[in-house]
Amino acid sequence: MSLILAIDQGTTSTRAILFQAGAAGDLRPLAQAQEEFPQSYPQSGWVEHAPLDLWSTTAATARAAVEQAGRRPAEIAAIGITNQRETTLLWDRATGAALAPAVVWQDRRSAAICADLKAQGHEPLITARTGLLLDPYFSGTKLKWLLDTLPGARARAERGELAFGTVDSWLIWNLTGGRVHATDATNAARTLLYDIGENRWDAEICGLLDIPMSLLPEVRDCAGPFGVTRADLFGREIPILGVAGDQQAAALGQACFSAGMMKSTYGTGCFALLNTGARRIASSNRLLTTIAARIDGQTSYALEGSIFIAGAVVHWLRDGLKIIRTAAETQGLAEAADADQGVVLVPAFTGLGAPYWRPDCRGAIFGLTRNSGPAELARAALESVAFQTRDLMEAMRADWPEAAPGRLRVDGGMTASDWTMQFLADLLDAPVDRPVVTETTALGAAFLAARAAGLTDETGFAQSWALERQFTPAMVPERRAALYDRWTRAVRATMAF
Repeated sequence: MSLILAIDQGTTSTRAILFQAGAAGDLRPLAQAQEEFPQSYPQSGWVEHAPLDLWSTTAATARAAVEQAGRRPAEIAAIGITNQRETTLLWDRATGAALAPAVVWQDRRSAAICADLKAQGHEPLITARTGLLLDPYFSGTKLKWLLDTLPGARARAERGELAFGTVDSWLIWNLTGGRVHATDATNAARTLLYDIGENRWDAEICGLLDIPMSLLPEVRDCAGPFGVTRADLFGREIPILGVAGDQQAAALGQACFSAGMMKSTYGTGCFALLNTGARRIASSNRLLTTIAARIDGQTSYALEGSIFIAGAVVHWLRDGLKIIRTAAETQGLAEAADADQGVVLVPAFTGLGAPYWRPDCRGAIFGLTRNSGPAELARAALESVAFQTRDLMEAMRADWPEAAPGRLRVDGGMTASDWTMQFLADLLDAPVDRPVVTETTALGAAFLAARAAGLTDETGFAQSWALERQFTPAMVPERRAALYDRWTRAVRATMAF
């Protein structure tokens, strides 16, 4: 049994990839299946998923990937799971039915709860223990909102009738037929309820949010047993041996095992992680301190910067403005744009993430002229992703100057754009490395499962990482400084408005 099935449950689609483990510790993709599902926006700032969509697309793509590879379930050694983080679900332990739509990580409905907790002076305690800031991005205040809003939910939770989980827990519950209610340390670290130093749920913070601790899943290492699947799903029980939140999984897939290594993933949002090893660094620049992984009981930490809108800005060009039909068209438009117009787009559609943390902000465009058109808007959209990454890089260098990242490993859908990656390298004044395998989130989940199954280790896997192309800076310093100054002025104006 040398196959690993990786499930990558994302914000807009679910993907399953079947990997072949090699003798040298490498993991080679054999086949994949992907299925999109809808998001709903019932009110301004609200983002929801149907919980059954998350589960049905997982089951369907997992089976399809195995079938497309022409392999048998008996050859699968283990399953690894990675998932959109912070998205919050609440379900009935007896029936397995969700009580409400999943509240997506982008959702801002708990902003008032966060504001109240800040006004009461609780943010320093929460940040000290969780490494996070008080923002509706995280699961804890979303869960409080559900318990406050759904009739009878808190009383049922106190009686032990309900279960809370992020998407990984929801999938594990369904894959195992309700036999396992668990999460891993990386997903737990994103809930606002987990003490990342003590590696346990924090009773005091749960008390502040009025959350019964009986709701919470068991927290386990990233590489290790999470139960076995129902036999009817694949014709046999298959062990689940790896779980990590998507951004931590991407860092593992990029073989960022050593302190000082950094990756940035460009999906719906953009998330940059800087591995700080066993050292937990408290940010002075409004970055997040989080768990990078917990393996064999040993915790490694990271500084993280979260950008809410990256690939989603391209979706807006396509679905909102309807000026493109496919994401690939943006590169040609960007190349054709009049760069001297200086159009700047601040894509704060669901607020500004790190290092600003302004959930009240909304998007803005600056520098429009009569000649501005689709090309200039497309260029500004792609540039906005690089500008936001520069914000994160500046904050990381300030927080940890003795180990400032000298290069950036990138992955995710937007990295297919050579123009965007070159502009990113130019703006950062640092090399940008794009690997051969860009589906690093699924690869990281596969690594965890394969490691637990004894099919690979950090050394063998790191040696298999391969560079597809390196983008090196070519912009003159004066232009780089002028462009970034224009961006920072646009952000300040957006926040002021």
